[in-house]
Parts: sequence; C-alpha cells; structure tokens
Amino acid sequence: MPVLRLHDVTVVRGGKQILDRVNWVMNEGDRWVILGPNGAGKTTLVQVAAARLHPTSGSVQLLDEQLGNVDVFELRPRIGFASAALADAIPADELVLDVVLTASYAVVGRWREAYAAMDRARAQQLLSTLGAASLAARRFGSLSEGERKRVQIARALMTDPELLLLDEPAAGLDVGGREDLVGRLNVLASDPDSPATALVTHHVEEIPSAFTHALLMRAGTVVVAGEISQVMTSSWLTATFGLPLVLERRNERFSARLLTASGS
Repeated sequence: MPVLRLHDVTVVRGGKQILDRVNWVMNEGDRWVILGPNGAGKTTLVQVAAARLHPTSGSVQLLDEQLGNVDVFELRPRIGFASAALADAIPADELVLDVVLTASYAVVGRWREAYAAMDRARAQQLLSTLGAASLAARRFGSLSEGERKRVQIARALMTDPELLLLDEPAAGLDVGGREDLVGRLNVLASDPDSPATALVTHHVEEIPSAFTHALLMRAGTVVVAGEISQVMTSSWLTATFGLPLVLERRNERFSARLLTASGS
C-alpha cells in the first residue's frame, strides 16, 4: 500500500526549476535511497515528501492525504524527518532529551508543552537504540557532529512515524562515525516494524545493506527508480553523475570508482 505517491511534481523557486515532473511511489515496508550529485534536487524532493514544501505543480498523496487539502501541522507528526536545516533550528542550549521530546508536537525548542512519563521513557529508549543514551542531559550545541546525527534520528522516530525521511544523515562524519551510523540505520531498516524509509545521500558507501529500492536523480529529474538490485548498476550510476563510474558490491555494501583510461 502506498505511503507516498508523487505525480508529475514540479518545483520552481526564484525562477529556477528545481524538480521537473517527478513521479515516485513509496510503499509500506520500502527502504529507499535517493542518490545523486549536488544540485540534483534530492533535498527538495524530501522536503515535498515531508510536507514541508508544496510543489508548484503536480500532486502529492501522502499517508492517504492530498497535500494542499490537509492541515500539514496535523500531518507532520506522522512523518519522521531529519535534515541539516532542521538541526540548525534546534537551540544550542536545548537538552538532548528535550530535542527528542519536542518532536511530539513537531516543534523545536522546549516551551510550555507537557510530556507524560511514557514520553520521556520512549525518548530515552530511542536515544539508547541510537547509542546516545549518555547524551540525554547534554546540551545539543555541545555535541559532536556524529552525536548530533544520532540524536536527530532519535527525534525523527519519536512519534512512531509512518514515514521516515533522512536527508544526508552521514554528511560531515568521519569514516568511523559513518560506519557506526550506517550500521545502526541497517538495524533499523531490517526491522519489519520500522516505517517506510527514504535516505538521501551523495555516496553509495552510505547505503545500508538492508535497503530495498533506489531513486537516482540528476538536474531535477529522475534518472531511474526501482528495486536496488536492478537500478544500482555502473551504467545507471554513470548516467546519474555524468562520469564513467564502476560500481561494485561486496558483502552487501556498495563502492564506486572512476573508470580510468586503461579500463581499470
């Protein structure tokens, strides 16, 4: 059953076309990676999917609601969303536990909301699952980049969402931090009770092995979309990035390299 259906979605901002007639369907249980170079429109696509941006034209059916005919403030708590822009909006002095808790109201910054003991227990459990239990009493601004990423994902899961959208969750991490995060995302993706998930990245090395589908983008359009075994190929990657690339898969993880003049 679809949780998200985009039909001919176009986004124009400041006279520039960012998305051009994008079609995409996500079903329950899907784990999608959205891959492409800088400027491909990946972040704009997930902003539309997260009900944080309305398309200029086209239709968006999201969790059985039609975007444009629904109160987005009621819809957004059903969607787990983590992005650099959202992280920048979190007050630096906010306690980590509160960063996670405030997702219940789809707000950033603790104000006068009331939270039950079960809400606090869930926030603590999610932090623990993401390897961040010891950070609960820390200030968000004091965290490392890797710690912030884990807290953001815990926040995105706080409302037990029906759809989880992660915009470049491994950006800025060193190799160790990236591998730790990819491993945790893989555990999450392997859980059949986890929500339908889409992850944005520039790098094939950041794709968890349990992901099932891939959408490759270039210049605001979809190059190819489908089951990961069918679309994650050297030829499709070359078409997406505009360079002769060789894609390899070992132990269910991808890596890519430039095809040299010698063919190696």
